[in-house]
Amino acid sequence: MGYRLYLGGFGRGFLLEYPKGYRILPFLSHRADRLFLVFIHLHFLIPTVMSKVFLLGANKEIDRGKQVVEVGQIIQMEGYSYDSYVVYEVRKNDWGIAYKLINQRTKEFYTTDTIRPLKEKFGIGYYYDSENPQFMDSFEVALLLQQAHGQKKAEDEKAEQEKIRVEQVKEIGRKRFAEIFPEDALGVIVARLRQNESDSYTDYYSYSTQRTVIIGFSKHKRDLFSEMRKHASNFEETAYLAEFNEDYEHREKYSMGDGYYLGKSKYSGWIIEKEPVYNRERTIENFAYTAGDEDNIHLKKTDTTPQSKPTEENSGGCTLVEYSAKAVAVFGDTKAIKDELKAMGGRFNSRLTFNGKRLAGWIFPKSQEQRLAYYFGLD
Repeated sequence: MGYRLYLGGFGRGFLLEYPKGYRILPFLSHRADRLFLVFIHLHFLIPTVMSKVFLLGANKEIDRGKQVVEVGQIIQMEGYSYDSYVVYEVRKNDWGIAYKLINQRTKEFYTTDTIRPLKEKFGIGYYYDSENPQFMDSFEVALLLQQAHGQKKAEDEKAEQEKIRVEQVKEIGRKRFAEIFPEDALGVIVARLRQNESDSYTDYYSYSTQRTVIIGFSKHKRDLFSEMRKHASNFEETAYLAEFNEDYEHREKYSMGDGYYLGKSKYSGWIIEKEPVYNRERTIENFAYTAGDEDNIHLKKTDTTPQSKPTEENSGGCTLVEYSAKAVAVFGDTKAIKDELKAMGGRFNSRLTFNGKRLAGWIFPKSQEQRLAYYFGLD
């Protein structure tokens, strides 16, 4: 025993499955535009047969436990395409009957559990001609099945090769991204090229991402368009977004929105956005494939070489030193800025060693190197 309900109308809908032992009842709220689905245990109700579904829009019940077409029979799709299919196998399962199909044009395999009479056509779906059924002889079905299996095998082999290639690219990308990924980064600034996939005829609006480019890192989690514009010039294709234009600032931090992004259009062209860093290892994995192609990384020179030179001196006479594998140090006349250095996590030590001599200075964890370089104007 089991339960399904088809919700939809005007050719569109979906099949809702719910647990055994329960039935589902509609409940209207005080607002006429809301419909709640309530699960009721069948201890109080009569069980239904799981093989039956009800097409709400068509106002028709379908018994999927009843076989309606035979092996070798030709059926057709109405809606998404108008291809014809041949039934090469009929199987019974817990939900009724499953029909195994082959698309005669593409030689692809499909499965469906609902095929309706063409004379009762309503909406998108598979249909059979009950008045003038067409069949393919067993030899032709066997030949088509052989071709479909051959095509499927070739596609599987190609997919496996692609999987291996992607993993090889990601292996390179993991190492490359980890080397440029600052320890204190809380966000990754990325540029994405979007392609419009919308279909205004069906009121379908969407896009696909054709390319992702890493153009910067952020030390905070705030969404600032000024920060996005700052990094836009790192990549030639997005340099035009570095100029202030209020029309390019999109704020969609609401349900089903795209968050904050900088760009001309939501659906096509380049946009810039920030990806927050919640877990360093997960972020490295997420950008591994992107970083696998060196052309997908466009950072300022200082961003691509996070390790500083052995010594860097600013105009004020302070020197930033790579003191060890895990620490950096600042030497020089730091009395006037001691409070700032302390606030950045520095510890004063009068017995540090620099160029073979004892020297007083400030010691910092390695993660503060870029921040110090920025503070002293060395980036």
